[in-house]
Amino acid sequence: MQSDRAAKTPRHVAIIMDGNGRWANARGLPRTAGHRAGVERVREAVRTAHEAKIEFLTLFAFSSENWNRPKQEVSDLMGILRFFIHKDLAELHRENVRVRVIGCRETVQSDIRKLLDEAEERTRENTGVTLIIAFNYGARDELVRAVRTIAEAVSAGNLDPASIDEHTVSDTVDTAGIPDPDLVIRTSGEQRLSNFLLWQAAYSELVFIPCLWPDFDRKAFYEALNEYAHRDRRFGTVSAPDIAVGS
Repeated sequence: MQSDRAAKTPRHVAIIMDGNGRWANARGLPRTAGHRAGVERVREAVRTAHEAKIEFLTLFAFSSENWNRPKQEVSDLMGILRFFIHKDLAELHRENVRVRVIGCRETVQSDIRKLLDEAEERTRENTGVTLIIAFNYGARDELVRAVRTIAEAVSAGNLDPASIDEHTVSDTVDTAGIPDPDLVIRTSGEQRLSNFLLWQAAYSELVFIPCLWPDFDRKAFYEALNEYAHRDRRFGTVSAPDIAVGS
């Protein structure tokens, strides 16, 4: 499968993991069952990223809007997160995976925040796939926090407003030091970003997969990678064949 994509492997893949609830509803199961099934796909996605030599994998685990879901579902999701970190952190560490977390942590329960901090600290020196977990994350909130930080630096006299450019923002958002995603995948057939990496995805290739997240297996991941491999990424420029035709 890798040979089909030749050398066109994205360095950074971001995934909106959508459809857990619908997967469970279609089977007459509680929504929690869908979220639990989705955790296994997280494990498989990390293994596939390693196999495909993807350096960075970002997973949209819990948005800042998800707190508006029914209290029991939110409670179940927090329980699943606790279980995942307790159960999988040691294995991720053994597999040389580095964990990073993006999103606002200030309003998160203290024990969850401690687990997220522990996951980052324990794997900080690992050099394999970097797994970026977007938790309590919303792109607009991220940009507001970045603008506030920049404004404070200007107010303190530490930053000249005239020097503010794209690099200033990129160095201030949650993903500072991480390359922008080359490919954003969304499962479940929905075709929108839903407040995910709005700054970083400016030039990302978007692939929308019809299957629900608990059905997103290794084969589906490679199909998305193959779709990416056939895209012509020009970043606003004109390709050589187009220049020849237009000349």
